[in-house]
Amino acid sequence: MATISSAGIGSGINVESLVSSLMSVEKQPLTKLQSRQTSFESKISALGSLKSSISTLQTAAKALTPAIGQSATAAFAGFKASLADATIATATTSSTAVAGTYSLEVTALATTQRQALGTTYAAGDPVLDFGTDSTRTLTLTKGGTPVDITLDSSQNTLSGVRDAINNAAAGVSATIVTDTSGKQNLLLTASSGGTAGAVSISGTATFIDPAAPGTPIAASSAFTQTQAATDAAVKIQGVSIATTGNTISNAIDGVTLDLTKTGTTTITVARDNTDLKSKLDTFITAYNSINSSLKSLGAYNAATKTGAVLNGDSTLRSVQSQLRTAVGGSPDSLSSATYKSLSEIGISFQTDGSLKLDGARFDKAASANFAATAAVIGAYGDALKTTTTALLATNGVISSRSDGLSSSVKMMSRQIDSFETRLTSIEKTYRAKFTALDTAMASMSTTSSYLTQQLSMLSNY
Repeated sequence: MATISSAGIGSGINVESLVSSLMSVEKQPLTKLQSRQTSFESKISALGSLKSSISTLQTAAKALTPAIGQSATAAFAGFKASLADATIATATTSSTAVAGTYSLEVTALATTQRQALGTTYAAGDPVLDFGTDSTRTLTLTKGGTPVDITLDSSQNTLSGVRDAINNAAAGVSATIVTDTSGKQNLLLTASSGGTAGAVSISGTATFIDPAAPGTPIAASSAFTQTQAATDAAVKIQGVSIATTGNTISNAIDGVTLDLTKTGTTTITVARDNTDLKSKLDTFITAYNSINSSLKSLGAYNAATKTGAVLNGDSTLRSVQSQLRTAVGGSPDSLSSATYKSLSEIGISFQTDGSLKLDGARFDKAASANFAATAAVIGAYGDALKTTTTALLATNGVISSRSDGLSSSVKMMSRQIDSFETRLTSIEKTYRAKFTALDTAMASMSTTSSYLTQQLSMLSNY
């Protein structure tokens, strides 16, 4: 009997083709299962992308929501202050500012206290007399608050004392200056100008007097004031203002002035909606991005008769409905308000479902009634924040849908593994059967040839 070296050689049957064809049929359920799994994974990815866009909208909505206990007017009011002569001072504002024009007269700027050691030393020389003590204390007092700086022998140089003072953040900065003969001195400069920034020096530390080494100088008398601290002299609207430095933060409501030179000028405070409009632009961009994503994810191509990854998905429709309700409806808090909708302050829907801000109309509404405009923004900001927070919750529609799809994907993975194991067994069975058939037919072919040969010999005989 002939030996079969590979399937089909003995009989001429194309075993590989037969097995391949049969397995293609057997694999059809597996292919459908894998396709369905891929579809679910695509939906999970799409929902993740949608969740990210909603998170961006949530951040934008929070920026349009007043803090608890804060009025919308206070939350969104913006002002800017300008000076006719900007070299005299700079001005910053807060939401408590009041529009108006104010005169400013600066006749003197505050000065910063400066002190210097009354004794100079060579670089590296010891400067402290510890007596029999291992440490001494240098006390710096600003505004009645003392700061104790403990010094030991490792800090017994001007640089050591300087570093200890600077590390203590006690209201002064310390620097070393060197004169033409190489002698060094320690200078102290108050961190802030005006009398409130002045610092007094005391403590148990004593400084060595090179001229009389046996008579150390107490900390309280070791430093000489080279420049006294003085306050600025300022008038606003002709009224003298009490100052403690060159920064004035309580003279005009919501306005902080930083004085830079003496002189007379005017301050103009006006409403500024730049920051608020920027927040609205950010919100509109975020909403329009989601609107575009929702349309794309749920689209249907009539020409190819194919739908996008979330076409017909109930979760997509729910998100669309909730967002549209939050933006298109009217919050209950505005039922008796002057303005009741976004369109009244210049924000309206376009034909494609997107939002657009009409800057001129917004400015007109804000100018006519800023409180009512702010109330609308705060109400819709809160509505969007509430809606997006619910959508992003762990038990929200998106997470619930994603969790369900993930569970299905895991189940399908188990089914696919089981099916693939089964297909391996089926293919093995097919190959065994066709190999046996191939062997049998090869044997029959050999027998047939032998009989034909014998019959031919008999005939010739």
